[in-house]
Amino acid sequence: MLRLSGLTLPLDHLPEAMPEAIAKRLGIEPAELKGFSVYRRGNDARRRNAIQLVYTVDVELTDEAAVLARLAGDKDLRPTPDMTYKFPAMAPQGWSGLRPVVIGAGPCGLFAGLILAQMGFRPIILDRGKVVRQRTKDTWGLWRRGELNPDSNVQFGEGGAGTFSDGKLYCRVKDPRFLGRKVLEEFVRAGAPDDILWEAHPHIGTFRLVTMVESMRATIEELGGEYRWETRVDDLELERLPDGRQKLRGLHLHDGSFLEAEHVVLAVGHSARPTFEMLHRRGVHLEAKPFSIGVRIEHPQSWIDRARFGKCAGHPDLGAAAYSLAHHCANGRTVYSFCMCPGGRVVAATSEEGRVVTNGMSQYSRAEFNANSGLVVAIDPARDYPGGPLAGIELQRHWEDLAFIAGGSNYHAPGQKVGDLLAGRASTELGEVIPSYKPGVKMTDLSACLPGFVIEAFREALPVFGRQIANYDHPDAVMTGVETRTSSPLRITRGADFQSLNVERLFPAGEGAGYAGGILSAAIDGIKTAEAVARSMTSVA
Repeated sequence: MLRLSGLTLPLDHLPEAMPEAIAKRLGIEPAELKGFSVYRRGNDARRRNAIQLVYTVDVELTDEAAVLARLAGDKDLRPTPDMTYKFPAMAPQGWSGLRPVVIGAGPCGLFAGLILAQMGFRPIILDRGKVVRQRTKDTWGLWRRGELNPDSNVQFGEGGAGTFSDGKLYCRVKDPRFLGRKVLEEFVRAGAPDDILWEAHPHIGTFRLVTMVESMRATIEELGGEYRWETRVDDLELERLPDGRQKLRGLHLHDGSFLEAEHVVLAVGHSARPTFEMLHRRGVHLEAKPFSIGVRIEHPQSWIDRARFGKCAGHPDLGAAAYSLAHHCANGRTVYSFCMCPGGRVVAATSEEGRVVTNGMSQYSRAEFNANSGLVVAIDPARDYPGGPLAGIELQRHWEDLAFIAGGSNYHAPGQKVGDLLAGRASTELGEVIPSYKPGVKMTDLSACLPGFVIEAFREALPVFGRQIANYDHPDAVMTGVETRTSSPLRITRGADFQSLNVERLFPAGEGAGYAGGILSAAIDGIKTAEAVARSMTSVA
């Protein structure tokens, strides 16, 4: 079988146009095409009124070797790679050793647990939060009533932060082993729609993610895995080795109990601040890393659809339009869009009392009225928080505290219209755009809860973005603050064996450890980390 990329067809092409286009592209007779399947479908919207669909297809031909030889210089044609996932190790028959532990049940921990279970190691998965349906009720408690549960919210609990997001399942990490395909196939087995296997920018949405993580939990338990909910790890038991490194011996839990453990995947997510502080006290090697800070910006989805798709806006094969923007400012800062959620809503995402944090979320349909995206400014330790590995956390907390105050000290978020921000005045009322954030938005001046260089960068970048996407800098577009959890503010540094640089058998993983960003990349890192654990447990090189 051969893989053919870059095959373009009109937006409303008929089914029979596909085999005709394949035959023409390969220079073969139609009868030589024995079959084909779509591996990926995207779109080319550079010409808004003549949008094309772009396919990658796997084709079966009567003489594939001859076609491959004849088109040897064609970079868009190659043998279809083997995408089958292969386990690097398996637990010995009847294995009954000390079970590996996974801390965190987000995308990284979920896939680390799943792979370990599929390899026969019966992992124990710990999470400080609750099962996903109870967690959903607690999260709605904040959104509807302004009541925060610090252990069960958008950040903590089954499914992790990815559950309350757009459910985007694409990333830019190099993936030569097609581990992303393994992730998507497991999601489909758990109830995700088949189209995530071939859409260029697949997504699921919150409601579907809820049922999927429940199904995957059941699979892990059927394979001998065990979940322990509302279980917080408060400390590590470490043994000092002769070379100065330390070796993990177990975990001290919040209820005073001790869990013996010699292989632990640390998949705690980017908001596990008490855990980061505990690791720092224990001397685990940490380092500050860059992240970004800003707001959520909202426009009616219809504005974005028309700007991106022109007269084709609303076409079912295109769905709700997304965008990606970036601008390098005169003050040396970069403003960019982040985690864009078409047809979604802005949500309250704090995990600590007395602080306001925003994030974006969509359902699978992406059918809500507004589009929203993070609009953020990149910051770095050397320039902005040079006080050590925990300094980024303190910076985040500082601006989240001020956002809480600016919003009215009741978990309402501070908001400002774009026109008012550009003019340097506080907003006092809404215009055409109605913000979606719950429990509510207080119109004010965002300069009270964002660094001055961020406001300055926004004032330069917004008109530039408005020239790229019509109405992006519309005076009534609403910016809601603050977005501070774009990624982990630190890295729990690990070596080539995926173990902590100075704590043997501790395996930092995913977003919280600074090795992923988003559902798919976190899940892929969970797989890689589980494989490293299995190799360590079985002495497989």
